[in-house]
Amino acid sequence: MPPLAETAALFADRTRAAFCQALLDGRAWTAGELARYAGVRASTASEQLSRLIAGGVLTEERQGRHRYVRLADPETAALVEALASYASDTPCPQNLRESVRLSAEARARTCYDHLAGQLGVALADAMIARDLVAADSGLAVTPAGRAWLSEHLGFEQPPGARRPLVRSCLDWTERRPHLAGALGAALCTTALERTWVRRVGSGRAVKVTPEGTEAFRELLGAAV
Repeated sequence: MPPLAETAALFADRTRAAFCQALLDGRAWTAGELARYAGVRASTASEQLSRLIAGGVLTEERQGRHRYVRLADPETAALVEALASYASDTPCPQNLRESVRLSAEARARTCYDHLAGQLGVALADAMIARDLVAADSGLAVTPAGRAWLSEHLGFEQPPGARRPLVRSCLDWTERRPHLAGALGAALCTTALERTWVRRVGSGRAVKVTPEGTEAFRELLGAAV
């Protein structure tokens, strides 16, 4: 089977796809947590996780009796998000709880280690509008953007870093790009550490705090 077909086959299962989307929150999950999330038996979860690990989609860590898994890297997360954005149908909530979760994730969520949803797209638009990120021919951080990152987030990309400073990630709910790469990760990390956003429940959703509303308006002119 060609490599592309092998990779595509890893996502061609509802349980494996559900695991990958859950892991877009950027955290490590146990096999039991993922089994409960997807509504499958522990034996089924173990089998499907083994396939994803063998295929390089997930990495595994063991601590005592616990088996933790996470997405292998930012590139894998971007692939999962892109596949979700190309899905033909918006997920239909099965109950009120799921409807509330999906609405919260559409407003603001993490996409692996950066911000997504309406919030992520609004921040991307604001950074482009302020010429911190140029979008003329692909995304690039401008000199003003590098200074902004250093001054406001305390972030400077180390020389020789393999991860791109910024790249586009197609948002699966907004169908427009938000910002990933080292810039997106630094912004998300800072927003969580300074409580500009806080996590909602155990999923991917985050909520902008009053402090965050003020910070995003002051630093980027973004109304979120």
